[in-house]
Amino acid sequence: MNYRFITSLKGLFITLSLASTTITAQDSIETSYPTPGTTGNTDNIPFIGKRDANGNPVRLARKTGHVSNYDEARVKDYKLPDPLRSSDGKSIETPDVWWHKRRSEILEFYQNQIYGRIPSNAPNVSWNQVSIDNEETRLIEGRMGTSPNAPKIRVNLTLPKDISKPVPVLLNLSFFGVDRQRTPVPGRFDSRSEVLERGWAFAHVGYGDIQPDRADHWKEGVIGQTLKESQSKPEDHEWGTISAWAWGASRLIDYLETLDHIDAKRMSITGASRLGKTALWAAAQDQRIAAVFSIVPGEMGASLIRRDWGETLDDMAQNFSWQFAGNLQRWVGKWDTLPVDQHMLISLIAPRPIYINGGISDQWSDPKGEFLAMVGAGPVYLLLGAEDLGTTDVPELDQPVISSHMAFHYHSKGHQSVPEDWKLFLDFAEQHFASRTE
Repeated sequence: MNYRFITSLKGLFITLSLASTTITAQDSIETSYPTPGTTGNTDNIPFIGKRDANGNPVRLARKTGHVSNYDEARVKDYKLPDPLRSSDGKSIETPDVWWHKRRSEILEFYQNQIYGRIPSNAPNVSWNQVSIDNEETRLIEGRMGTSPNAPKIRVNLTLPKDISKPVPVLLNLSFFGVDRQRTPVPGRFDSRSEVLERGWAFAHVGYGDIQPDRADHWKEGVIGQTLKESQSKPEDHEWGTISAWAWGASRLIDYLETLDHIDAKRMSITGASRLGKTALWAAAQDQRIAAVFSIVPGEMGASLIRRDWGETLDDMAQNFSWQFAGNLQRWVGKWDTLPVDQHMLISLIAPRPIYINGGISDQWSDPKGEFLAMVGAGPVYLLLGAEDLGTTDVPELDQPVISSHMAFHYHSKGHQSVPEDWKLFLDFAEQHFASRTE
């Protein structure tokens, strides 16, 4: 449904047709927004709220007047902050200085300004096995807090058949709860079956059990367990929903590492889209996560923020503000002044293996920006004795680039994983695990 967007320009009201909620003339008097096209691609103004001629979504970030860009010629020159140069300008030349100084500096910025810090009163989670079926799928419940009415995280943990020793596990952050876990369709690729056939365990958790993915639902889920009576939302430096989901993943890992049939040194995590972002952030904070499979994580996940392509920080701050710390709003329109970019999020995972994918028809997520972020994290992997991607050239479609520690697949589909991704990730992780000496 269309509505009229009204902004002020030297006392004149200008109207544009967009698809969203209604902004009235009174709103325009109270809040004056920049003219659409102030930043971004002015040629795409006619497509705002729709798709351009190539099928790419075009959106307007009202606070900055930014219009989505998909033209390489309009990507302004940018300089990425150096992950191996500390805030005082000193070069990071040894792993020891990385681990004890620079890494914590980067991590703290992400905690306070981007995703939000976990408050000190986050509840404990008590886990209980509820049931087990003939397929070795166990229903596990984790109660968040001590209240009888405390929300529960429900997990399906499926073990491979004929276990004789501890096995790897893939923690799958899903948009579907255990009651809606999809039943395999004969003849269609099933990622869960692929994992189990490799001799891995598969842990499925619906993200909504941890925290609702909606605006102004702060009093629900785990975040609701931490708010004071006077609070209606977290403090600006505290967690948004991505941090809450990552917290839930780590609490599940607490449980998994107690199980005799799970190899605690071979625990991996995966998720798609906003849950691909969550997988990256969870691994950045939790060193127990031994490998990461981040599916189409896009903006504020793996794509470079400074690269003006598709979705932007401004878009996410406007449309998905609850997923981030309140402090993210401070950086709207100020991308170039950020002391971090997403190559530095990836660097927090180094030297652990990381696999990221993107699709050609998902330009909103900027697959090229994802690849360039992995390139930008390469120097940290090298410093820590691991391998980088080995190339700075964006790969051809369906030609994955894989080293022993970093992998990127630019596939010919959209905002999704393809069967090859799952097979390649499992090969990639297994080869890495087999090469470890510890």
